[in-house]
Amino acid sequence: MQSYVLVLYYSKYGSTKEMAHLIANGVEATGVAVKIRTVPNVSTVVQSAEPSIPEEGDIYCTLDDLAHCSGLALGSPTRFGNMAAEMKYFWDQTTSLWLNGALHDKPACVFTSSGSMHGGQESTLLTMMPPLFHHGMMLMGLPNAHPALSNTKSGGTPYGASHVSGARHDQMLSQEEKSLCEEQGKRLGEMVKKLNV
Repeated sequence: MQSYVLVLYYSKYGSTKEMAHLIANGVEATGVAVKIRTVPNVSTVVQSAEPSIPEEGDIYCTLDDLAHCSGLALGSPTRFGNMAAEMKYFWDQTTSLWLNGALHDKPACVFTSSGSMHGGQESTLLTMMPPLFHHGMMLMGLPNAHPALSNTKSGGTPYGASHVSGARHDQMLSQEEKSLCEEQGKRLGEMVKKLNV
């Protein structure tokens, strides 16, 4: 089976999706294959269910997609300083992978977007990390070797790439934010290559 990085995200207004695709570009620039996946919306009505294949956009992640990846980039918008319920719900279904150690020793990173500078970006990134630690993954941040991390006036943290989309979610990713997404993808791709020699 070909080695690939799974870029798994949930996006409500499109910013996190754009970040996911930029991170995927960074991974692919290292010569590593990528699978981009998302998770379904969570319904407040118990009888309602999402179709197994979305009508548009990236397809939904399966446990097999996750189990067989060589590395993971995980992204979610902020929800009061926490990952979105949709992403949390997905991880709550991964006990079988935890039991068999399917993700042990695989590199991972996290990314997020928020409506404001004080929307809880860093705490959201931190909330995505515990499931990955429990699964035995190796987490990677974003070092200050990338000048964009020190120069950005919007998103970007040592914990992972981030974006400030504005209260109406209409602010495009800045050049620094785009650069940090791609650099994070490159770093993940290079680590996957080193570990799979």
